[in-house]
Order: sequence, then C-alpha cells, then structure tokens
Amino acid sequence: MNILCISKDLSMGDLIIRLKKEGHNVLVFIDDKKQRCNLFGMIKQTRSWRNKLKWVGEDGLIIFDSVGHGVLQDKLRASGYSVVGGSALGDRLEDSRQIGQKFLSLAGIKIAPSVNFNNVKHAIEFIRKNKGPWVIKQNGHVDKAFNYVGQFEDNHDVEEVLRSYAKNNKADCGSIDLQKRIFGIEIGVGRYFNGTDWVGPIEMNLEHKGLCNNDLGPKTYEMGTLMWYDADENNRLFQETLAKLKPILAKGNFRGDIDVNCIVNEEGAFPLELTARFGFPALQLQSEIHLSPWGEFLKAVADGKQYDLKYKEGYATAVLVAVPPFPYEVVSKRYSPVGLEVSFKKDMTEEDLTHVHFEDVSREKKGLKEKYYISSASGFVLHVTGIGESVEVARSKTYDLIKKIFIPKMFYRTDIGVKFMTEEHMTLKNWGWLK
Repeated sequence: MNILCISKDLSMGDLIIRLKKEGHNVLVFIDDKKQRCNLFGMIKQTRSWRNKLKWVGEDGLIIFDSVGHGVLQDKLRASGYSVVGGSALGDRLEDSRQIGQKFLSLAGIKIAPSVNFNNVKHAIEFIRKNKGPWVIKQNGHVDKAFNYVGQFEDNHDVEEVLRSYAKNNKADCGSIDLQKRIFGIEIGVGRYFNGTDWVGPIEMNLEHKGLCNNDLGPKTYEMGTLMWYDADENNRLFQETLAKLKPILAKGNFRGDIDVNCIVNEEGAFPLELTARFGFPALQLQSEIHLSPWGEFLKAVADGKQYDLKYKEGYATAVLVAVPPFPYEVVSKRYSPVGLEVSFKKDMTEEDLTHVHFEDVSREKKGLKEKYYISSASGFVLHVTGIGESVEVARSKTYDLIKKIFIPKMFYRTDIGVKFMTEEHMTLKNWGWLK
C-alpha cells in the first residue's frame, strides 16, 4: 500500500519506520524544517505532499500526526482519500483548553474550574482574588516546561512564575490557562475512533512528566509512561469520560486516536486536557502492545470500518532516553549533541532493536557497518519499551534493554511505573476506578 505521512514535527517517525518494515511504500512530508535532518537512512522524505496525492491515490492511506491540519484532513476525506489522524473538530478540542472543557461539560462530564487570560496582569489579579492552588497551563503546542502546578493557597508561587514569564517569555503569554488544582491521581484513557464508532480496546495510561525521579523538576512532554489495554466496555473511567464524547466525535467525523487525561479521586474524574491526535510515547507503546499490523489497522480506522485488533495482554512501559540540552533548547553550539554516536553492546539483538524507538536520530552505513547518531540539537534521542504480565516485569525488560545502549551524557528516569505499583494501583482500586 502507498502511504503518505504528513507530519508536523516527525512525532510519528517510529510509526513510519514500522510501516516500512511491514512492506508498505511510505513517503513523509515534514513541516518543521528543523526536524528534516532526523531519521536519515531510515525514512524517505518528500518536499511536496500535494505532488504525491496522485501517487497515494484513493486506495492508499494518508496519515497526519499533529493538530493544525484538521481542516485539510476533512477536505481530503471529502475528496475520497483515506485519512487518519484527526479532524477539524479534533484541532478545536486540543488547541483551546477552554473549547475542550466546554465540549466536555456539554457531554455531561465533570470539569475543574478553568479560566483563560490573554495577559499576565489579568491572570495575577485573578489569583489574588481567588484562593488556590491553581495550575498554569499552555494552549496549543507551547513547550510543556511552561506548565506549573501551584503549591500554596495564597498563590504566591504561581504569581512568581507568571511574573517570570512576563519578563522572560512574553511570546508564550498571549494565552494563559489557569485551572483549579484537583488533588488525586493523574490517569489517562484513550481509544481509536473511526468517524462513527470506537475501534479496538480501551487504552489506560499514566504519564510521568517531571524531568527527574519522583516527578521532580520542570515538566516535559513525558519522561516515560505506563500503559495497558482493557477490552471491558464497562470500564468506569472510559464510561464517565471518553464514552460520553462519542456523539460529538461522530458529528465531527473524527478518525484517529483520542485521549483524555484526568485527575481522579473519590468524588469522580476531572478531565485536564484532550489529546486529539497520535500521542508520544503513546504511539511507541502501542507498537509494543499491538500484534496486528499498523497498516491494516489504520486503514480500517481511516475508512470508517471496524477492526479486530490483536494485542498482547499485560502492562507496557516506555522510557525516554535523552541528552542535554533536553528539555530546553540549545543555548550554545559548543555543547550541541549533534553527531554523538548511539552505541549498542555486542549482545544487542535484532529482536532487542524492535523495542527501541528512534526519535532525533539518523543512520549511516559505512561498508557493512551501520552507525546511529544524534542528528538534531534537541537532545530528544529515543524511547525504549517493554511489556510483561506485571508492571515489575515490564520495567525489568525496559531497563535491562537500556543498559545495552550507550550515548555520551545520556540520562533517563529510573522510576517509571514504580508509584503505580507501590501506591496508585491499590488506591485506584479502593476508589473504584480499577477492578
């Protein structure tokens, strides 16, 4: 099958590699010019996706990996193409937290109080009058480091952060969301939707966004994630949140993966945000869990069909392996990681490599030897995944594999899934969120 991938930032790069290994003819257009240097030697790029529409044809598949192209997706579907990844509705749900919260409320889902401001001054005036703690959140795709979780009722820490942003980060202060902090456990629930109905099992996930162990440090997109699948349609979290969005998603002809991240406690589930696109490392974890081929599955979702997705039982973990300057941008070329080799121990097997998901990495061949190297300055290098009948087994497989990888200055969190094993699993069961 001919598959055309239209990518904003190459977040579906690993998926492209796997589609190619399935035997498909895959071309990718990368919108972000800074990302076009990545995955050389592993994927084939095109500089004009429009010129490839005839090539992909109506029998092929077009995949989008980010919000911002929803209107285009709808137009291509109307023209007869098979398209998966989202819709114009999906863009609205994710790009504006206020719109997303409005749709959630209209669907009868509990929401936490949330207010949007277009300048820091008004946001500070608000938190001075309204006891906290409040959470600072970004709209669209501002760096996750922008987020801050307030710790004090008088909001003095939130005010300090806002003042710092106003002084040093004015570009990202045009749209600031303040959300009332809800105390509980953060957990996400996702599922694929084919324009009219759900496809495949329910995805349950716990993200680890803090840079350091125990969630210390600035927020990142994710340092690691725990995920498992649930085939029970009566899953409480699904029924109280995502399931209620079905009429809205059908009306908007959404086709792709959608996830709602929540805080749950004894009182209920409170959605924090919607991800109306392929997430990462959710996509990498799905590759670990799925037994069915990606091409068949995504083609069915794009064409509005049902599909009997085969998958592995158990828990899966993903861990991000990064190098400086992650999670920040390079401030000096003197310390750029570009060109650093990604090396593997001699006992690294081809099977091991199927659990490695390259991000800002490229490959070159020198004779019979292959060399993997960091090809962009972001420090966002690769994910490693593992799956097992228990979280402990999944963790062991993942971290044992990481020990076979060497990158100068590499770092990663070593506690992905630990809190779920020691605290959260039992608490979620006691609250009635897990069986």
